[in-house]
Amino acid sequence: MLQQIRDRTSGLIAGFIVALIAIPFAFFGIESFRSGGGDPVVAKVGDQKIHDSQFRRAYDQRYQQLMSLMGENFRADMIDQTQLRQSVLRDMAQETMLKQFTESEGYAVDDATVFRSIATETAFQRDGKFNTEAYRDALARVGFTPERYEARLRDSLEMNQMREAIVDTAFVTDVSVDQALRLAGEQRTIEYAVFDVTRYRAKANVTDDEVAARYEDSKAQYQAPERIKLEYVELSKATLPEPSTPGDDVLKALYDAEKDGRFTTQEERKASHILVSFGADKAAAKAKVEKIAGELAGGADFATLAKEYSDDTGSKASGGSLGWVKRGQMVSSFEDALYGLDAGQTSGPVETEFGWHLIHVDEIKPSVTRSFDDPEVKRELTELFQSRERQQRFEDMSSQLEQLAFENPTSLEPVASALGLKIQTTEWFTREGAGGITAEEPVRTAAFMPEIIDDGENSKPLAISGERLVVIRKADYEAPRQRTLDEVRETIRNQLLAEKARQLAEQDADEVVNAVGSGTAFQEIVSAKGAELRNPGAIRRDDKNVEGAVVARAFKLARPGNDVGTLGQAVLDDGSRVVIVLRSVTVPEQIAADQKPAQQQRLRDAIAGKEFGAYLSLIEDEVGIEYVDRPAEDATPDSGQ
Repeated sequence: MLQQIRDRTSGLIAGFIVALIAIPFAFFGIESFRSGGGDPVVAKVGDQKIHDSQFRRAYDQRYQQLMSLMGENFRADMIDQTQLRQSVLRDMAQETMLKQFTESEGYAVDDATVFRSIATETAFQRDGKFNTEAYRDALARVGFTPERYEARLRDSLEMNQMREAIVDTAFVTDVSVDQALRLAGEQRTIEYAVFDVTRYRAKANVTDDEVAARYEDSKAQYQAPERIKLEYVELSKATLPEPSTPGDDVLKALYDAEKDGRFTTQEERKASHILVSFGADKAAAKAKVEKIAGELAGGADFATLAKEYSDDTGSKASGGSLGWVKRGQMVSSFEDALYGLDAGQTSGPVETEFGWHLIHVDEIKPSVTRSFDDPEVKRELTELFQSRERQQRFEDMSSQLEQLAFENPTSLEPVASALGLKIQTTEWFTREGAGGITAEEPVRTAAFMPEIIDDGENSKPLAISGERLVVIRKADYEAPRQRTLDEVRETIRNQLLAEKARQLAEQDADEVVNAVGSGTAFQEIVSAKGAELRNPGAIRRDDKNVEGAVVARAFKLARPGNDVGTLGQAVLDDGSRVVIVLRSVTVPEQIAADQKPAQQQRLRDAIAGKEFGAYLSLIEDEVGIEYVDRPAEDATPDSGQ
């Protein structure tokens, strides 16, 4: 039973398998926080250190997981490498911090809790039943073994205990809910004038002296970054020639080697069981299971007794059914008993670490081996052979690529000639990259290394997305330099024009506010200034037809105390100025009862989030997190891209 339990997982963890982000603690194991020597420390968490090599492994794993999830849609330029580095290191530090804290505070999860979490998971099922292969495949895709996963699950459940102790205590009062609903339902009647910055740009004037002065005052802003142009050769598994079709003799040899694992279905047994947990009294549990066995011997229905007596919450409702079971899914004592029965037979009491079991075999599906002469088998064998041949050729050429690039460090000609590759050239690009291979992080990082720029050497083979390797070298390079005034004259002129246009718009807006305050009608002064008057009427906080900056400012204005209204100003995204007049405020007197539950939940969730965030800050103060050094900029996946 234990192995079957381990071959399941819980909703708490499924998120990071499926989406990677649900539990940030799942990418790095505390158990591997041991390093030393010349490995730089990037963070200190309490009495533990996170080393650069550990960060790189975690970063590599996260990167590979993103590639796996995105599949053919993956592009390296879609990922903000700096943000990803920071996210990985922050997650590692927070996991370490929470693990230390939960251990020191005595949080623990028993086997029964782990069992319940695993038994209720549906993420690894096929046709509504748990499937071992689906589970193991999913774990393999993110680099986990079942044992490590189970340990991580236990850690996460312990951390979740601590989280729930905070968030489950959050509450809101009925008064707060009513106030929130009234605020949400509040309406404000406004009109506003827009002083469009583009109209003022035509009125602005910038002299050459002003441009020159701005250039001298802020030369550092007008540096041209270093840039490089590369030569490169690319080895791609996808573009290798199709291997030849193998003969029957080759396929037969491959069939014989693969028959047991690939073309033979294991014997399966559809089984049910009744579990009696040991509890506090193992002898009493045995007496109970023997009593149940006696009832079965007397003709009682197995499924009925399972529903009544079984302690396996995952199977009792279905009469103890475990579905189809193969060898290797159960612990040995359970499996030995199961495979010692014929169809329709029931075992005596069987002991495992989870308790006493009574096992019933509902049906047996014998092992079946598909014939070599089956056309589908031959098709699979051909694809398998060609896939292995292509992979072997790619690996052989990869080794040659590395050796040739190393032995001929000053040229790509020998590499291209020996491997039949084409020497290609990129466009100019900076450290931010551009298109093609320069969008790949490993290429951008290697391109600006001293051995490429200063020594003019070939790079080592760089793994990039899509099972491709590239070797790069410098074709041309420009160091950072100060741009001349002539190069940036128009840029500076446009900056100054934009600034002056915003100043003119602000000046007119201020004059409108002053004029209205002195008794001039709003519409009259707005018309005189040539601004655009807009009258949306009553708006709500979630109004989508009015600019967000206008809505936000309107709901911060004080209630109008006279016929003039309350005036305020806002700035739009393009720099245009807005003068707002708040005419009236209407708050709903009655709150619909059906709105309250959802609002209460939203408020409670918000408060719980704030409280837990504050608690995390206290934990961090207690445990202590220090980011010693920024992770190396060349932290990139080592392989498999």
